[in-house]
Amino acid sequence: MAGGGGLIQLPALLIGLPKFETVEVLGTNKLTSVFGTSAATLLYRRAITFNWKLLIAMALPAFIGSIGGALLASSIPTKALRPIIVILLIAVVVYTVMRPQLGAVESLKHSPKKQMRIGSIAAGGIGFYDGLIGPGTGSFLILILVAVLGFAFLQASAMAKVINLCTNVGAILVFGLDGSILWKVGLLLAVANVAGGLIGATLAIRGGSTFVRKVFLFITTALIFKVGLDTITMW
Repeated sequence: MAGGGGLIQLPALLIGLPKFETVEVLGTNKLTSVFGTSAATLLYRRAITFNWKLLIAMALPAFIGSIGGALLASSIPTKALRPIIVILLIAVVVYTVMRPQLGAVESLKHSPKKQMRIGSIAAGGIGFYDGLIGPGTGSFLILILVAVLGFAFLQASAMAKVINLCTNVGAILVFGLDGSILWKVGLLLAVANVAGGLIGATLAIRGGSTFVRKVFLFITTALIFKVGLDTITMW
């Protein structure tokens, strides 16, 4: 509906697969997520018209960025970045709450060329973050599309799925070549992930931008508590 699936799935995998290395769990999480995100994207595609030029301009840098982030995932102390992520997520929630009409209707900003420039730079950075850590990727993508580029929440959520799909594929290439994916587990869980993706996208399309905005705020707030708790635990 509005990103944040990793908030549920990744902790469940860490609990359910305690004997495996964390990098294997991360890789398996990405594999499973690709299927749910793909299913949601196909459903959105039937109901929503995408801005394909902008999507391509954002998807390619996001894909490349996620590869770079995944390559560095094992060498950068990500726990040092978590407090920054908490602060950014809090800023996202405060900004959205303070602007009740934000994303209610589409009100595009900037020229098409400037949109692509801004979108590609933002998507590249968010893609790198997704490959490196991950929590909040959907929230950051949606915020850029809504607050900076002027899309409505429903359209932004749909476009974020496409971009997030590309970041997942980029990370999978790295984790897969490194042998850090539990393929049987990932493919089995993919069935449930597809079901969740279809249900979530259906609810979002029926509820519209107002509903997606509420879910977005709930998920982002939950992410703040989750990442904040992880930060305290790790330190």
